[in-house]
Amino acid sequence: MQNIIGIDIGGTFTDFVSYDPKTGEIHNWKNLTTPAEPIDGVLEGLERVEDVKKLDKLRLGTTIATNALLTRRGAKVAYVTTKGFRDVPFIQRGDRRSHYDITWIKTKPLMKRRDCHEVSERLSARGEVVEALDEKAVRDLALKIKKEGDIEAVAICTLFSYIDPTHEMRVRDIFAEVMPSMPISISYDVLPKWKEYDRSSTTIADAYLKPVVSDNFRRMQKRLDAIGIGGRVGVIKSNGGEATLAGAAASPVQMTLSGPTGAVVATRALSRLTGINNIVTFDMGGTSTDCSTVVDGMEHVTTSFEIEWGVPIQVPMIDIHTIGAGGGSIAWIDKGGMLRVGPQSAGADPGPACYGRGGENATVTDANVVLGRINPDYFLGGKMKLDADAAHRAVEKVAKALNLAPDAAAYAMVQIANNNMLGALRAVLLQRGLDPRDFTLLASGGAGPVHVCDLMHIAGIPKGLIPNYPGQFSAFGFIMTDARVDRHRTVQQISKYFDPVRATAAMTELADNAVNELTQYGYTQGIEVYRSIEARYLGQNHELELTFPGNEFNEKTVADLWDRFHQEHEARFGFSIPGETIETVNLKVVAISVSEKPSMKTLAKGTGKAEARGKRRVRYEEGWHDVPVFNREDLKDGDKIAGPAVIEENASVTILRPEQNLVVDRFGNLLIAS
Repeated sequence: MQNIIGIDIGGTFTDFVSYDPKTGEIHNWKNLTTPAEPIDGVLEGLERVEDVKKLDKLRLGTTIATNALLTRRGAKVAYVTTKGFRDVPFIQRGDRRSHYDITWIKTKPLMKRRDCHEVSERLSARGEVVEALDEKAVRDLALKIKKEGDIEAVAICTLFSYIDPTHEMRVRDIFAEVMPSMPISISYDVLPKWKEYDRSSTTIADAYLKPVVSDNFRRMQKRLDAIGIGGRVGVIKSNGGEATLAGAAASPVQMTLSGPTGAVVATRALSRLTGINNIVTFDMGGTSTDCSTVVDGMEHVTTSFEIEWGVPIQVPMIDIHTIGAGGGSIAWIDKGGMLRVGPQSAGADPGPACYGRGGENATVTDANVVLGRINPDYFLGGKMKLDADAAHRAVEKVAKALNLAPDAAAYAMVQIANNNMLGALRAVLLQRGLDPRDFTLLASGGAGPVHVCDLMHIAGIPKGLIPNYPGQFSAFGFIMTDARVDRHRTVQQISKYFDPVRATAAMTELADNAVNELTQYGYTQGIEVYRSIEARYLGQNHELELTFPGNEFNEKTVADLWDRFHQEHEARFGFSIPGETIETVNLKVVAISVSEKPSMKTLAKGTGKAEARGKRRVRYEEGWHDVPVFNREDLKDGDKIAGPAVIEENASVTILRPEQNLVVDRFGNLLIAS
């Protein structure tokens, strides 16, 4: 097992978790994020490591790609496509966000229409050459773009290139000859799947991010090289897997949702450790809240993600629903005189008013200080003192505008924030046909445990779970992850005329490419390959995913595939149509280089009754209570606590409601029941 550190760069804090295999000790800490240059905050946190050169691995989750997309601060992209199709990124889809809003304006793509160019070439839907590629016209176009000099990246997406990429690759090669240093993305490398708009949008996003991510990673590499660990750094991709800095820079669209995946990876590991199969995650930090699910011990990976409404990115990523609600969410009064909370955030600079860094707006963290939920003298285990007076002054401004007492205004702020987060939980549960009563709500992030008991109550989720290191749970997930490569490709065939040779060749190519990418970047140990197929009844618009045992399609494996499709359709939708034609759409391969995982220590057996360190006044919906305060470090296996109560730890605090009970399991997790 390696000596490893996981680092999660969040909007407000940068979190660190280290594991020493010699002692089995896991340590965690955090410091404020440095938004202007995130690596500064990383290096500041690494100063706490006794000898950083002895680290075997540093895994990093970063929001560089996410922020570039959300703020639209990426590269100026030239889009090159088949003649007659330059407007696909602008036409988008035929739906509208609001059918009856005449003021609604369609979301703009990531590049200008004047930077969209066409080349003469055409393939049929079967991959046959309808019109040969005009190489002279392509070279002239490349020379024209080079002469203009303002383009920073090129995205190439030709029609039906997912069937035969020859034309697309030749366009890339010509551009590379004319402009050797120009970042170029082609759809066959980024997303070799059908649906023209989704493919073009994803390819454009990859090109849009390449200069930004490459530049940031270059600076990061230089700074880490200077302290002697540059060659031992991995970054976390949206699928929850590790990649090298060079590998991630080559395909930056894979970094779209890097940081939040760690909490889901850690939840999957915790599910297997505790035997709790169905968990809904609730990761509340300073800026945002991320929700996801682990069902039957496995996370859900999706390709349905949009940067903004109508602008998709279809690379494989862990299915996470994010909203702008966190400890730094700012309270404000709308034009109708109603109290709102977020999505605007105080961030890390200046942060909530109680941080004492110049913030004057009341935030959710300030409200929790006013309500007695957060002890200003024990924030981050006492390492960061909060300004309680500043929190009260900020909340009093809101209270005065609403003609409420300060504690009533603070409680209203917390309730509104809770209802915002309830919407995120419903999005990953009820909207996907999952019953909240079948799940355990896992709270992570520094603010998650503060709100989890209230959310259990209003969401109808009967059980809660506070893991170890909740304030650094994503960083903890990073030390538990593996290197991973996903490869997808559209290969459409129907069961009546299925060509096993074609399917075998495509699956073999996908598997070989995925394994080669792992080994290219040095991930050679414990490689496992998983294959699956997306199929549907001919004429349907949505597919079912079925596992497949290997690369080879033969009479037996194909017959088994059709039988399993009917069975799965019956189980999922309540009916099947034996004898109906089935269509395969996408082949999928996941290659994983499995790494060793830290072993979790168990606690000593307790007496069954935890001892409180003191009491303090905490505001609940029915009023103020004098509640016992426990320190999590004092808790032992089997210890029980009846609410109302407060359980403090270094990076968070759990607020137990009066009707709830808590028990500590042998690994130190806090299990809550209503």
